[in-house]
Amino acid sequence: MNQHENFSMGAEARRSQPSRPWRPGDTARQDMLVRYLGAVAVAAARHTGMREPPPAPVSGTPGRTSQAAPSSRRTGSASDAGSPQVRDVMEVPAVSLRDDLPYREIARLLAREQIGTVPVVDAEDRVVGVVSESDLLAKVAFEVSGHRPGRVGRLAERRLHGKARGETAADLMTSPAITVLPGATVAEAAWLAALSRLKRIPVTDHEGRLVGVVGRDALLQTLIRDDAGIQAEVEDRMLAVCSPGDRKAVEVTVHDGIVELTGRVPPETGARLVAEVEDIADVVEVKNLLTVA
Repeated sequence: MNQHENFSMGAEARRSQPSRPWRPGDTARQDMLVRYLGAVAVAAARHTGMREPPPAPVSGTPGRTSQAAPSSRRTGSASDAGSPQVRDVMEVPAVSLRDDLPYREIARLLAREQIGTVPVVDAEDRVVGVVSESDLLAKVAFEVSGHRPGRVGRLAERRLHGKARGETAADLMTSPAITVLPGATVAEAAWLAALSRLKRIPVTDHEGRLVGVVGRDALLQTLIRDDAGIQAEVEDRMLAVCSPGDRKAVEVTVHDGIVELTGRVPPETGARLVAEVEDIADVVEVKNLLTVA
């Protein structure tokens, strides 16, 4: 075996090993993430399958438009009618800052509130952007380095340098801001957060005024149902695919999102039931222990 092969094998072995020791609770966290991703995937599929266009974007300042998630009123389906909405989980009142606030005061506010991002609002409380720790760090990094992009430097680098020279929230913020309406479903907001890589999303009314903030943790906790909720949905789906006699013959148990099916049913009934349960977004795994009647 030559030196290159030895190095390749060593690299592969390192990749296969965890970067830190396994801790109690890691499995539960992984399962929760899988369930959350499943719920977000379902929300994305529903959004991209919409037949009607989303509502018009919410306006911010003239010439700037805030991208808003579609309201839950976009559809009258029963599934949306009973879905939790952003207004149910958003933080109220929301921390915000004016667009003329100096960057040192922004740093103090972020540290005091222990948050990484904060919405920027104008005099009428309309969201015009979002400023984050990353924006402040970029400013300090450029100032300390003294680096100046050349005349033919990359456009992105020149824009970043121009932004970093700013002194107020209006100069440093990312704009337009991505916002969500209070009537959007939690699943839609989670999809938007995942798509935009945001941990916190400003919530605005139809005029673009700030009414709250929704965090990714709140979305996760709302989307991930407890085992009792999953079991209730499994039993509801059994009504559609099982005869009364077969329903009595099947026992359902749920633990940490893992559904276990036991009992004796005809093979076609068992196959339909397993497919239905696997289609539930936050089910981690289906243990099919059904036997043929």
